[in-house]
Amino acid sequence: MEEISKTISLEKYGITAGKINYQLSSDELHAITLAKGMGKEASSGALAVNTGEFTGRSPKDRFIVKDDITKDKIWWGDVNIPFDSDAFDELYNKVTLYLNDKELYVRDSYACADDDYKLNIRVINEFPWSNMFAYNMFLRPTEQELEDFIPEWTIVNAPGFMADASVDGTRQHNFAILNFTKKIALIGGTGYTGEIKKGIFSALNFILPVYKETLPMHCSANIGKEGDTAIFFGLSGTGKTTLSADPNRKLIGDDEHGWTKENTVFNFEGGCYAKVINLSKENEPDIFGAIKKGAILENIKMDANGIVDFEDTSITQNTRVSYPIDHINNIQEPSIGKNPKNIFFLTADAFGVLPPISKLTPSQAAYHFISGYTAKVAGTEAGIVEPMPNFSACFGAPFMPLHPTKYAEMLSKKMIDASVNVWLVNTGWTGGPYGIGTRMKLKYTRAMITAALNGDLGLYSYDKYHIHSVFGVAQPRECPGVPTKVLSPRATWDNDEKYYKTAFKLSNAFRENFKKFESYANEEIRRGGPQRYAF
Repeated sequence: MEEISKTISLEKYGITAGKINYQLSSDELHAITLAKGMGKEASSGALAVNTGEFTGRSPKDRFIVKDDITKDKIWWGDVNIPFDSDAFDELYNKVTLYLNDKELYVRDSYACADDDYKLNIRVINEFPWSNMFAYNMFLRPTEQELEDFIPEWTIVNAPGFMADASVDGTRQHNFAILNFTKKIALIGGTGYTGEIKKGIFSALNFILPVYKETLPMHCSANIGKEGDTAIFFGLSGTGKTTLSADPNRKLIGDDEHGWTKENTVFNFEGGCYAKVINLSKENEPDIFGAIKKGAILENIKMDANGIVDFEDTSITQNTRVSYPIDHINNIQEPSIGKNPKNIFFLTADAFGVLPPISKLTPSQAAYHFISGYTAKVAGTEAGIVEPMPNFSACFGAPFMPLHPTKYAEMLSKKMIDASVNVWLVNTGWTGGPYGIGTRMKLKYTRAMITAALNGDLGLYSYDKYHIHSVFGVAQPRECPGVPTKVLSPRATWDNDEKYYKTAFKLSNAFRENFKKFESYANEEIRRGGPQRYAF
């Protein structure tokens, strides 16, 4: 796309002063960031920035304006915290007044690769590298599309503005607020760019199911040579980005998708936002190769020569890179897939008791989708000295405005209508829990996923599958490229009693977590859970 350097008026947003840079190119924003001393260039050509106080999202400071549109639809609580509409107006006016004497960066872009679901977005940024992030992560209009571009949603992003919690109605000085009536995402007090991306994702998680009969998903997706789409759900650290980057399949997207009533799957985004902790060219060549001019590295350490140390987590464990999706060679264009055939729920089970791959019934799939399980291991957070279960409904609770069972019921119906196979894949530990067992080899996980995609695991039958006595899931007895013993988690342990005690401990954690959903879930979903054992 030809570089554009022009300005526009922001008077309709209450912004009347300051220099306004409209639709600058990635190269221009890269250069401005360097010139202002707000970033450095890595040896790969990528821009390296520090996001400041916040190196991750702040879920307790995420709000939704409670008004006529949202009051009876949102699942209010610790995830979706209500915000007064009058307080929003006052805070918005303060933010725009603050921006009036700043040099601003404005970008028109859109979300949703399927034209029937396109959401036009205008992003107003205080920082040039934040605007470059928006260029990377949202879909990029052509010059012709920009001529008559009408934004539907607006993101106002002011990292330098600090709220006064005692006056403004926030919890502390940072905030991310969605206003569905005014169609504004207001972000302040934090430079973490993920708030920009996840703000629109959260909005779509309300808009698509309520108005478009479309299921929004926190997942990656790819498509095979025969046109079959595979979907990968998973929380951070489970392998969602890594496993969807398959040399034999084209990448649709790595994080956010919609599944339409027409049975297609489309990417919300125009880029990828990948964790780079312990990144290596050998293990993740696609992501490693994408870190070049046009990419933004966040909160990493590098030496005087611009060589990045991906193992250095002294700033944060949440080191990240954003890049346009075309930095990946093997991509689907446009980012749309049809004919979903396989869904993978990825979990890094640090207890080491879940099978490395198992097939789920529709009721089990709905149950595990609502549960959204993975585990935290010792050392990831202060005070964690042994594996801890971590549940995030729909594999993305912080971004789900509706009750999780609404999304689960939609998914369950779509799975049945499309005759989709659903698999639970444990990318975590085998042979014992974290500290005793070992992490599942990536080559084995890839082999199991390939076998599922190719149909090599076959239809369910007693001679081909074993029903797990605690979790009730069907685990295959054989898989090409995987030792038979690895397929049975119990067989990899050296003590059956310890295995089953640990398995029932995790089973009870599932059931305890699910209590808050039981009154909303139908009987079929409730039957998808594991067995109970009292200690």
